[in-house]
Amino acid sequence: MNRRNWIGTVLLLVLVLSTGIGLVAWKYESIQNSAAASANQPEPMESITVAVAREIDHRQTTTSIGTVLALRSVLLKNELAGTVREVRLTPGQTVEAGTLLVALDVSVEEADLKAQEAQAALTKTVLNRRQNLNQELATTQEEVDRARADLDIAQAQIARTRAIIAKKTIRAPFRARVGIADVHPGQYLDEGTLLTTLQGVGEAVHVDFTVAQQVAAGLGVGETVEVFAAGEAPAIRANVVALDARVDPTTRNAVVRARVDDALHMLSPGASVRVRVPVGLARKAVAIPVSALRKGPGGDQVFVIAPDQDHKSRAHVRQVESGTMVGDQVVIQAGLAVGETIAASGSFKLREGVLVVVAPEPSSQKQAHAQPVGKD
Repeated sequence: MNRRNWIGTVLLLVLVLSTGIGLVAWKYESIQNSAAASANQPEPMESITVAVAREIDHRQTTTSIGTVLALRSVLLKNELAGTVREVRLTPGQTVEAGTLLVALDVSVEEADLKAQEAQAALTKTVLNRRQNLNQELATTQEEVDRARADLDIAQAQIARTRAIIAKKTIRAPFRARVGIADVHPGQYLDEGTLLTTLQGVGEAVHVDFTVAQQVAAGLGVGETVEVFAAGEAPAIRANVVALDARVDPTTRNAVVRARVDDALHMLSPGASVRVRVPVGLARKAVAIPVSALRKGPGGDQVFVIAPDQDHKSRAHVRQVESGTMVGDQVVIQAGLAVGETIAASGSFKLREGVLVVVAPEPSSQKQAHAQPVGKD
């Protein structure tokens, strides 16, 4: 390598080194400026609303599956055999008490009735004549008694025939809703043929459900339970009206019957419902708004709001054990004390130790939180 090439290489190295040192100096100055700017910026904070954990009277509950039963329900069957003459069974229709549903052919019975009425008229005439002759001592008292007996027999036969006609004319025994039917005119029915089902309407309904014997022992007539129909329907109040006298020896469960009197929430007989049953006595418990509870893989947690050493409000994660819901509140069984302040709305954006600012709570929510929570 000659002298000229060696000088060029040295100059190139010096240029590269000078450029690198300049870039490092510029980057260091930029970092220092950013750090200084960050140090001068205020600490980020989150806006939330808060609630105070409060004490309520809470009663534990258990859930059971119940069946809705009409107060009056029958399987409609014909008592006597015969041929169907008329059918007025419309599935789903509500019929009043005494409404004709099925009429069997009674032409033979009607003919017999006319003959029996004629016979009764004749025996009555004979009896009158015998009584008149008896007053004139032209006949004996025995003949008068026999004529009176003949009249009684004729009237009894008329009553029997009319009863047969009535039994072959099937009417609704009470106001009810008609079930599915498969009966047609001209069809011959044996005795005891199932015609349809009748479910009483316009009345209260019963709900039968089973609970463990320990739960049944704590229930009494008049106790209030909550019935939930399918879907998102609200709870329906029902009162216990009876408890079975025995416990099932296999399941150790007892049957309980409750009555629903709310006509606005009539349940369909035979439907399956969920029943919430109170257990034991009411106890003191801690309740917080449902919006304050956060659920995650690590369990239930809330953010407790507490001041730091500089008297600034900060959020701190607290693991809790949640229980049942009471309206828009949730019962906290462990991990939280009465009077502690927690993040209500906006807790989803919090993290441990973050600075928070309490936003004013809407008046509607203030009124809702001010309402007392009843027993569950």
